[in-house]
Parts: sequence; C-alpha cells; structure tokens
Amino acid sequence: MAYALHFAASILACWLTAQVLAVSRWTWQAPRVAIVCWQAIGLALGLSAMGLPMALGLAAYEQPTGSALLALAGDLAHGSLPAGVGVVHLGLVGVGFGIGAVLLTTTVRSIHGTLRAQRRHRELLSLVARQDPTVPGALVLDHPSAAAYCLPGVRPRVVVSAGTLSLLDRAELAAVLTHERAHAEERHDLVLLPFTALCRALPWFRWVRHAHERVALLVEMRADDKARELHAEAPLAGALRRFAAAGHRITPAGALGLGDRDLDVRVQRLLVPDRTPRLLGATALTVAATLVALPISLFLN
Repeated sequence: MAYALHFAASILACWLTAQVLAVSRWTWQAPRVAIVCWQAIGLALGLSAMGLPMALGLAAYEQPTGSALLALAGDLAHGSLPAGVGVVHLGLVGVGFGIGAVLLTTTVRSIHGTLRAQRRHRELLSLVARQDPTVPGALVLDHPSAAAYCLPGVRPRVVVSAGTLSLLDRAELAAVLTHERAHAEERHDLVLLPFTALCRALPWFRWVRHAHERVALLVEMRADDKARELHAEAPLAGALRRFAAAGHRITPAGALGLGDRDLDVRVQRLLVPDRTPRLLGATALTVAATLVALPISLFLN
C-alpha cells in the first residue's frame, strides 16, 4: 500500500506543479526551461497513472512495483497466487497496463494523424505553392489572408502567403522567417506531441488540456526568442501586431503558425527585458527532475 500512496503523491505533485506553472509569469521569460518542466510533468503523470492501480493490485507482495510484477508473472506461470491477491487485484494490474496501452496507442495515433496531415499538405504545396526570390528558402501561397507557418518533418517547409508579403516590411518578414525556421530546427512538433496524446488519453483531466495550451504558447515564445536574437525585438513585435490586426489567419493541421497563440501577450513580453533569475530556472529544473525520478524509482526500487 505504501507504493500506491507514493504514486498518488506523485500524481498530486504533478497537479500542484502544473497549477503553479500555469500562473507563473517567469515561464514567459524562460520558455525553454518551462517546456522542460511541462514535459517532466507529462512523463511523471503518465508513469504515475499506470503505477497507482498496479501498486494497489500488487500491495500483497510488499515489493517495488517492477519487482512485484515479475513476482506476479512467476506465480501466474506456476499457477499459484499468494494470499491477498484475487481477481480484483489482478484487475487493478490490468487497469495499469490498460492505461499504458492507451497512452501508447494515442501517441501512435497522434503521430500517424500528424504525419498524414503533413503529407497531404506537402503534396498540396507541391501543386499550388511557388518559390519567390524575395523569400529564399520559403514557399509562397497566392492567398490574400495572412499566413506564415512551418510544416515540420524530415524535410521541413516554411510557407508564407502573398497576403503576408504585402502585409510586412523586409525586416519584419525576415524575423517571421527566422521564427518559423526555429520551429523546424528545434522540432517543436515533437515537443507538443506527448501533450496531444495525453489530452486524448486523459480527456477527463481539464488541467491536461490547459497544459497542452500552455506548452503550445511556450513553443511560440521560444521561436520568438530565436527570432529576437537575430533581428531584435522591434521587427518581430511589429509583425505580430500586423498579424493581430489582420484578423483571419491560416494555419493548416500539422503545422506551427506565427499567428496561432496570444499575439498580444507575445508582443508585450518581447518588449520586456528578461529578468528571470538563474536560480529560479535551476530550481524549476530540479523540481522537474524530482517529479520524473519519483515514479521511476517506485517501479525500480
């Protein structure tokens, strides 16, 4: 029972940490650190959600969950179970494996769905997009709406619309292109993937959906920072303002777009210097490592 209580404590710690991160503004100034923290929460939550019913079902073994599973497998092979292990307990172990199977299945389905959407859009781009010497390395769609997005993958594509070219000046366009290339270089699509899977696997947890939204915003902020490093704040902030004023914006499924998330918030943070203490970031990473280590240790030790 002690192991079950520890898994329950891990779930509670994940929830509490998520609540703190959700209202913390330092995450806006250190998006990369915050993304790592959210990833740690997601991993710890998944492991703990599997481990809790398993630990309840294996309480009679009084061993770490991993060792108890091996002991249970040996007992089942020999056709005998210890006292205190019945159908209900085996059912709880099955629930734990079921949660793991759901997490794995939803992850695979998310990957498949994303890759399919990206493949279809890549085929569409080969038919309707064109190259333009004014935007080297990017494809141009002849569409009047504002659009600037990255289609990630092994061969990523950065796409802008004709409406974007007429909307932005040269400096703003360069900052936008750097922003989109940052998505491709840092594979932000893979950063978001586990949270998409968690939303599908654990739809009854509202804060899991909020976590996905937070990470999606942090990913955009991280790409903003990469653009700011090369082009300063003003061009990117100007581009975001123009996108916000443009109204209708286009971002296809499976892509990461400049105008997807909280444009006003992102403009404000670009104009505020980064004052996040390094000690705060180091503390956050320590908490994240502890969150992940706890359920892993309960399986192994």
